[in-house]
Amino acid sequence: MREERVRKIAAELLNCGNDRVWFDPEQQEKVKSAMTKEDIRALIKEKVIKKRKQNFQSRGRARILREKRKKGRKRGKGKRKGTKKARSEKKESWMKNVRSQRKLLKQMKKEKPKAVEKLGYRRLYRMVKGGYFKGKKYLKAAVEGKKGK
Repeated sequence: MREERVRKIAAELLNCGNDRVWFDPEQQEKVKSAMTKEDIRALIKEKVIKKRKQNFQSRGRARILREKRKKGRKRGKGKRKGTKKARSEKKESWMKNVRSQRKLLKQMKKEKPKAVEKLGYRRLYRMVKGGYFKGKKYLKAAVEGKKGK
């Protein structure tokens, strides 16, 4: 009976529910002998009475799901909410494309300098920047003179 009363007052002081109040099992006598709020405050200071950590939502299942998604599972058509454009960052794909084209252009300048010189390295570089080529394949074709300019 005494312990329940102490628990209630401690919960009020600690600003939490009765279930979150923890008593040190080795110092039960001190807890039972506490009479006033002042006594309970002293016990809180001595860390005989503590507030238990709040039990948050478990992340275990979320971690497992994330691992599965990393492997490519659970990404089928039934799981998709947004459009293709909404799901992929436009800028990210643009950067990927342009960077790979620039890398290829640099490589071709070393390997086939005459082919690149014909159109001009700077001109090709600007064309890449302007989004003239759809991808690396198209850039290669342009440099090798298979298609267009």
